[in-house]
Amino acid sequence: MEKTFQSILFEDRRAGELRAAEPTFFSDFRLDAVVEELLSGREEYDLAPFFHTPLREPGEVTYRQEVARDLERGEVREVVEDFARRMRAMRECLSLAGKLHHELQKQRWFLDAAGVYCEAVRSLARELPQREPASRGLRALSDYLAGYAGSEEFSGLEEEVRALREDLAGVVYTVHIRGNRVRVDTYEGEEDYGDEIERVFARFARGAAKDHRVRFRDPPELGHVEERILELVARLNPDVFGRLDEFCRRRRDYLDETVAAFDREVQFYLAYLEYAGRFREAGLPFCYPEVSEEVGETRVEEGFDLALAASLLREGGSVVKNGFHLRHPERILVVTGPNQGGKTTFARMVGQLHYLASLGLPVPAAEAHLHIPDAIFTHFEREEGVERLRSKLEDDLVRLHEILREATGESLIVLNESFSSTTLEDAARIGTDLLGRIERLGALCVCVTFIDELATLREETVSMVGTVDPEDPSVRTFRIVRKPPEGLAYALALARKYGLTYEDLKRRVKR
Repeated sequence: MEKTFQSILFEDRRAGELRAAEPTFFSDFRLDAVVEELLSGREEYDLAPFFHTPLREPGEVTYRQEVARDLERGEVREVVEDFARRMRAMRECLSLAGKLHHELQKQRWFLDAAGVYCEAVRSLARELPQREPASRGLRALSDYLAGYAGSEEFSGLEEEVRALREDLAGVVYTVHIRGNRVRVDTYEGEEDYGDEIERVFARFARGAAKDHRVRFRDPPELGHVEERILELVARLNPDVFGRLDEFCRRRRDYLDETVAAFDREVQFYLAYLEYAGRFREAGLPFCYPEVSEEVGETRVEEGFDLALAASLLREGGSVVKNGFHLRHPERILVVTGPNQGGKTTFARMVGQLHYLASLGLPVPAAEAHLHIPDAIFTHFEREEGVERLRSKLEDDLVRLHEILREATGESLIVLNESFSSTTLEDAARIGTDLLGRIERLGALCVCVTFIDELATLREETVSMVGTVDPEDPSVRTFRIVRKPPEGLAYALALARKYGLTYEDLKRRVKR
């Protein structure tokens, strides 16, 4: 059978070399917290490497976007989630079989696992085409399942499971108990004493009786008497139990590799879409960004920081959305404004949007046109460490040198309050040189800074400013807008509010 489907995540499986370790910038963008939260409850799938491995080609991104759009359709998602539930039930059966110690009991749970697997595959192969998926990934999967479910390999497995289940269900035996002796024998038409006992005691029945049934233990270990009865029953029925033993040895690897891979990989989409659904229910937008491999026009409307939004939703707070637009030759965003005004959140949002877009997922924004970077570099403040044996400024310079050495014109660089440990004059001089190097490199850059001069250096630079309430400059709006820097104006406004201007102070001194 020709396999036309390899992966629901990669159109070309060769592109799927996964990274176990999370990217170095994850904590700067707080993506570590986002991924940890959205994967909660799905630990069995080991999905983190998928979230650690961005795509580079726009075609690969589009392949995933198509699948995600399909899975956003309730009728498609329903059959995929049903398949996932059945596969999880299959694994539970296998897990239970592994924990039990009696061989015959293990074999029965293994048979049940194979049966659940057959039902999962058969159901998905039948239902998915009826939902008419539009994505290349799910259509290729549908074709593959049609071939696999119709193959002799799968049909043979399905028929063996069905026959064994029916034959085991048809095993009838008698148990004779006399004193402390138990004898198991073949059934030869003896009367069912259970029915007789029910008839005898039926006359005493008065209305509804208390239910004395109890739950079986989990796992359902057999007692030593039950084990002996089971062994004797197997000895009385060597054909069916012999076939069960032979089935378990021969079908040990019944699970199809491609089906198993789909079961794991599709959880990448389901986990993220479920997570995004929480924000959508709160009225926050998500969109599928247009993506390009080269740095060109970059645009975001009503974007937001996903990690911060998750915290605010838990606390009942409101989320402020921001956007930006870069046209050629613009490629450097310089963000200034008052402290605690949302500048770092804005930079983090830009990083999150680009990274999530490179995973082929919908991003937290109403509309987005984004560049797929070949690499992302961040320079966020680090605590001074004795082990580094160098000053904070020296450490900043070393880290920035490493970024400039590795970045290319297709990279994204996010700088957050660099050089805050040095004087304003030195910070301005170093910052000017740094942005000049990034501009010549051609990389996309976001620079959060307290130095207004950096926002007006060249035509590649766009100034974004954190705004305050015009009626009360001490109140931050957390909105970042495109306009010239005006940090001095904020200082003057605050000074006026609190009567601290030069004229105010001079007037007080004269009193």
